[in-house]
Amino acid sequence: MQAIASSISRHLIEQCDSSRNQCFHPSSRNSVIIITTAFHKTALPGVLLHSISCKGLLSKPTLSAVKFQNRSSSWPISSSVVVGSKMVKAIRVHELGGPEVLKWEDVEIGEPNDGFTRLLRSPFTPGMEAVGVVTAVGPGLTGRKVGDLVAYAGNPMGAYAEEQILPADKVVPVPPSIDPIIAASVMLKGMTAQFLVRQCFKVEPGHTVLIHAAAGGVGSLLCQWANALGATVIGTVSTKEKAAQAKEDGCHHVILYKEEDFVTRVNEITSGKGVEVVYDSVGKDTFEGSLTCLKLRGYMVSFGQSSGTPDPVPLSALAAKSLFLTRPSLMHYTITRDELLQTASEVFTNLAAGVLRVRVNHTYPLSQAAQAHADLENRKTSGSVVLLPDGN
Repeated sequence: MQAIASSISRHLIEQCDSSRNQCFHPSSRNSVIIITTAFHKTALPGVLLHSISCKGLLSKPTLSAVKFQNRSSSWPISSSVVVGSKMVKAIRVHELGGPEVLKWEDVEIGEPNDGFTRLLRSPFTPGMEAVGVVTAVGPGLTGRKVGDLVAYAGNPMGAYAEEQILPADKVVPVPPSIDPIIAASVMLKGMTAQFLVRQCFKVEPGHTVLIHAAAGGVGSLLCQWANALGATVIGTVSTKEKAAQAKEDGCHHVILYKEEDFVTRVNEITSGKGVEVVYDSVGKDTFEGSLTCLKLRGYMVSFGQSSGTPDPVPLSALAAKSLFLTRPSLMHYTITRDELLQTASEVFTNLAAGVLRVRVNHTYPLSQAAQAHADLENRKTSGSVVLLPDGN
């Protein structure tokens, strides 16, 4: 598919080469989510997509069966021998380093078919999200056709590119009511928020929830969604500016954790009762306090660790209040086709209804992905950052 835009969000990017036990960190504290897809030289049943917009997180390359043309790029592209291959542009990484290792290069991609090929781990193209238009389908494929506007989030990697081949069962239709750029900027974050509040722990009216990093990409959507579901939302943030955003996104109570102890404030807000669930993407710095904030039989949902890996938790710490502890992954909640479609559908429905809002504040050409990473690292951006296909 031909990418119209790519989105970047503030998450730690880490690309590991398992064969060499190395990690790629384009920015020390931030990560790039680009709305684009990468070319994969693979041979799996799939569809060829002409990307309108895409969004991707750095990840390992995998076999794919859908091909789409993008104008932005994100993850490593795997190479293999295929029939009818051609050259396209993609962001490639050949060595460890900062944003300067993101190179705009020609790569080869073929037509989708029903075989399998070997993938190369290096060099690679980053990116794990995309929105685009199907431009070709593999033999025997039904349910997707040329011209369909579709999206994907997760595996396979390779979104920082002009074209990409994807497994047909990993793409979902994008409703005409949703702007492709908005869809691209919210796919991974939105589906993460959905499975957290609708599946991992089902938030209901009357619940009180604690959301750390409430002004972050996922945190912002969690606040909006939990509020819409009728919960009392408590959020933690680092600055007054972020506190204002959290309020705007539905937080009833905002805690500036640098100025006040969040455990004490949660105890005051809940009159000592605690909260039904904590959504914690911070990890080490907040984990122990989060457990303290839970009421009897409360749920500790640890879905990130931006401050580091939490210390080991003895079972006795959970037994004190019969607590539930989970470390969930979106990929485990969208295993089946039906699960994936339901998750994405709820995100799109809530976007269309105005329940969820995203902030796309910056755009860059896909070829300038390195500059986008550098600006992220230097905290020159806010909200979602979108990489537009060159020429748009």
